[in-house]
Amino acid sequence: MSLSSGLAETTSQRHLQDALPRRWLHVKAVAAKAEGLARLVGDDAELLTAAAWLHDIGYAPDVADTGSHALDGARWLRSHGFGDRVAALVAHHSCAVHEADERGLGQALADEFPREETATSDALWHADMTTGPDGQDLTVDERLAEIRQRYGPDDVVTRFRLRAEPMLRDAIGRTQRRLSAQPT
Repeated sequence: MSLSSGLAETTSQRHLQDALPRRWLHVKAVAAKAEGLARLVGDDAELLTAAAWLHDIGYAPDVADTGSHALDGARWLRSHGFGDRVAALVAHHSCAVHEADERGLGQALADEFPREETATSDALWHADMTTGPDGQDLTVDERLAEIRQRYGPDDVVTRFRLRAEPMLRDAIGRTQRRLSAQPT
């Protein structure tokens, strides 16, 4: 199947809008932010936007399987012909390997999906980690604090975000530097 951001949007909407309306608000805002970052990734602009639309598809009740939304979403995307690269971007978005590790699934995620370190993956992480659960713009500090508050100190999500924080900040910093270097 040919990957397009329109197909990604329709797919995400079908799985999230009614089942998880708050998640849908987040995803729509992440995709809009990714569209604004597309100029940073050249030929990957469509891929970035599609990955943003699909990054949380693994939360959908009809997609969720293992409890690791990134792994579940990536597996579902691969099995539905969305392509290896978008599946890998979803699998590894926002340091998801740390959550998979917490759930005993880190090796499976790493074995099944290669992690890329590119402007495209950085931009996806930036869009996700600067967007709140209702689609609001947040700084990375506000987003991390919001996650800790929403999930509580002992939740797997809070634990993995603490471990992932340096990598998240690095990716967001690289994206911000790329933005600063772009002509206005």
